[in-house]
Amino acid sequence: MKNIKYLGLALTISFLNFSCDEEFLNAPPQGEVSESAVWTDPGLAEAFVTDLYKGLGQGGFSEQALASLTDEAIFTHPGRNITTVTEARSNPQEPGWMDYTRNWPDLYSNLRATNIAIDNLTDPSFANEGGIADRLLGEATFMRAYFHHQLLRNFGGIPIANKTFTLDEETYELPRNTYEEVVDFIIEDLDQAATLLAGKDLTGGRATELAALALKSRVLIYAASDLHDMPTASAKSSVISGYQHKELIGYTSGSQADRYQQAAAAAKAVLDKASGNMLDLSEPLSQEEAIQTYINNSLSRNGGENEMIFGRYFLSQKPETGGRHGLHNGPNGYNNWAGNTPVQLLIDDYQMMDGTDFDWDEEEHASAPYEDREPRFYATFLYEGAPWKPRSSANQARDPLGQIQTGTYEVINSEGQKVTHFGLDTRNSPIEDWNGSYTGYYIRKFIEPDPNFVDQNTWQEIPWPHLRFTEAVFNYAEANIALGNDEEARTWLNKIRYRAGLPAITASGEELMEALINEKRKEMVHEEQRFYDARRWMIAPETLGRQPNGINIVGTLKEGKDVTIYSYNTENYDYSYEVIDIDPGKENRLWLDKMYFMPINFDEMQRNRELIQNPGYED
Repeated sequence: MKNIKYLGLALTISFLNFSCDEEFLNAPPQGEVSESAVWTDPGLAEAFVTDLYKGLGQGGFSEQALASLTDEAIFTHPGRNITTVTEARSNPQEPGWMDYTRNWPDLYSNLRATNIAIDNLTDPSFANEGGIADRLLGEATFMRAYFHHQLLRNFGGIPIANKTFTLDEETYELPRNTYEEVVDFIIEDLDQAATLLAGKDLTGGRATELAALALKSRVLIYAASDLHDMPTASAKSSVISGYQHKELIGYTSGSQADRYQQAAAAAKAVLDKASGNMLDLSEPLSQEEAIQTYINNSLSRNGGENEMIFGRYFLSQKPETGGRHGLHNGPNGYNNWAGNTPVQLLIDDYQMMDGTDFDWDEEEHASAPYEDREPRFYATFLYEGAPWKPRSSANQARDPLGQIQTGTYEVINSEGQKVTHFGLDTRNSPIEDWNGSYTGYYIRKFIEPDPNFVDQNTWQEIPWPHLRFTEAVFNYAEANIALGNDEEARTWLNKIRYRAGLPAITASGEELMEALINEKRKEMVHEEQRFYDARRWMIAPETLGRQPNGINIVGTLKEGKDVTIYSYNTENYDYSYEVIDIDPGKENRLWLDKMYFMPINFDEMQRNRELIQNPGYED
């Protein structure tokens, strides 16, 4: 008899007063439930389907973030295989960091579980009371589509797992399906999931009809992109042009315009069914309102929960890695670890309040780079002088105001002499200096701002957005730009900009696409979008290969000022700001076109000799 161990299944077992009789010897192992029992009981079946969501991991709240594999951030701590990717050293033997939400064997393990559920729920052995069997089948089908989409956007076409393989089948001799075949399979699953889940009222974190529609929108906008249109991709990349199996990574025939039409229709289906949060404005919000709205969206509260379509939720009572986002990324001066810190390249892409670009060559900008910036800047980052939480009781005397300190400053010591004070959130800090940022910035987004919340010893309850409404807005606008419907694209982009407190854009054509790229970079920052967007738009050579940089800040006391405990104050200090490159010895970024796709691991290639390697990794 096969047995299935079940996460989340509470079984109370008594080990007292049993006898070694035949009944006991033939009993199933304690703590396990037989497969046949699972699929005859709706409660056990639901527990099995619930277990499928384990494949989502911590969402994007792993200690290492995908942002640090892009021009959004740099990872502070060495030895995590991140530079293998950012320095384009990935190869089949050493692909670089990939957590189990993107890793080939883990995803196929997850797919086996989804297929077990689908096989047993297609013709259920229990009554479909209240539509429970339909709902569970819809959830399992959605998850099968989700795991296939993760494989597709990392590796290209992969062997489709459309059934549960038995031990006597040649499970390791399956060739890769074409990119088009995998897209079609995913879309078929999502259409079925949407039908099965229609009208079902589900708790947060479970798949819904809207989640199926939103994932369909993502898959189709990716499929329409330049990277997956082989004539376009080949013209832009000699590595792709020379690849002999282009059908594995994109479309070798058909119309890219038709694919954009399908993407537009899929995105519009999402927009017609939901509304997001505050996307019905006719003019920009004030700076204060826009800051708070973006914070609300990031925290998924106070209206921001309307943005969430499909998320990974956390409970403080259930300690998980995803609840330690503040500890992993917050400032060292708050006894946190500064893991994924924003780079200056990202900071500089945030506009001024009037919608003009920030420019270091403008004296007014260069002398006060954190003043009058667009609202999302203040809701996303912690920077020099930014107000934050109270310091720990041990460190409040060093910073009574709770301000971020990322520079060096003059102060007057007890002997009346000018001395250098190193900011509490730097790598020269008296507080956990080894955890200080190299860039001079920290991420604020997704971190609990409650001043009573202490990151290093409390688990936060902020959910991770796998799919949110605004992504579908971007998908719709992008497809319309590609189809020449600039007015429609501007209408929807300006809905996002008004919510962000920015004036409308009036650009057209290529300039409008550039505006969308910049807008999405800021709106969806640290949401695992840039890693894939830079690739599918084929802008990675100009973006992801850039050397990460940061800021050097010096505060000089003004004449006659006597400051013994530092705080950010332009009445006491003149500040200078210098953009600096990160030491190449820490990370020396490089883009090579093989990095458009991840390599299939050498072990997988050995197990399945039918597999064909991705472009640039063949030798």
